[in-house]
Parts: sequence; structure tokens; C-alpha cells
Amino acid sequence: MRITKRTNIAMRVLMFCGAHEGVLVTKAMVAEKCNTSESHLAQVIYKLAQLGYLYTQRGRSGGFTLARPMAEIVIGDIFREFESEQHNLECFADGDNTCPLVKGCRLRLTLKEALEAFYNRLDKETLDNLVCGNTALLELFVMPSCHSTRPLRTGTDRG
Repeated sequence: MRITKRTNIAMRVLMFCGAHEGVLVTKAMVAEKCNTSESHLAQVIYKLAQLGYLYTQRGRSGGFTLARPMAEIVIGDIFREFESEQHNLECFADGDNTCPLVKGCRLRLTLKEALEAFYNRLDKETLDNLVCGNTALLELFVMPSCHSTRPLRTGTDRG
């Protein structure tokens, strides 16, 4: 199974924010602990904020944090948002499908059912399930003392 790099990064960002719940974190912090570039992060953070999963605060003491409780962030929803643009198989593509078997192919239906089973399983998981009590993950996300985390300021700078 393959998922896109953007989906993978989105999950890393959300898990990192969940591990630092209530604290503004920075792209640099996430990039360091999640082994990804800040430019890739910027695109994913922007989309997560647009979808209402992250609260962002601009400026010198800016950063981002979860915009809703972890128990309300359903993993299947994240995957649908980030994977919906991707067609792994030509037969799922509406416009550029040139497969001559599309009208009589039962494999397409089987694959569609398998994909739904995949999403149905992910719908049973929340960010809370992935982060809370996961000592190994929390230990990976511990920040060295040279990084200061910023307490969440209340304000209206969302976006």
C-alpha cells in the first residue's frame, strides 16, 4: 500500500501537535522530529489549517496547534482529504481513463470495495487513539531543552 507524501506529512504534523497539545509548535520543530522539509510542511500545514484541523498564529511568537480535540480528528477524514486528488489506478480516473476493459471489468468493483474497507477501518481511528498512551511516540517527540515551546495565546489570528 502506498500513501502520498503529503498524507504522510499531515499525519506526522497532527501526531506531533497531539503530543504537544495546547502548545504552539513551529515548522522547524516538526521538521526536525518528523524528518521532513519546512517547504513540504508549509503546504500541508496550510491545508490542515484551511480544513480546520490546525490553529495557526503568525508573527514572531507564532506557530500552530490543534484546532480541535484529538478525539474529534478522525484519521479516515484526513486520508480522504489528502488522498482524494490521487488516482492510483487508471480505472478510477474519470477524465483520462483509456482502459478498454472499464465497462466489463469486475476488478474495478473489487478494488473500489477494498478502498472503502480501507477507509472504513481508518474511520474507526482518531488522533487520540494514535497519540494518547503511546509512550514510544511521545518519547520520539520530546524536544531538547534548547527549543522553547510557546504557550498558546488566545487570539483571532487563524489561517
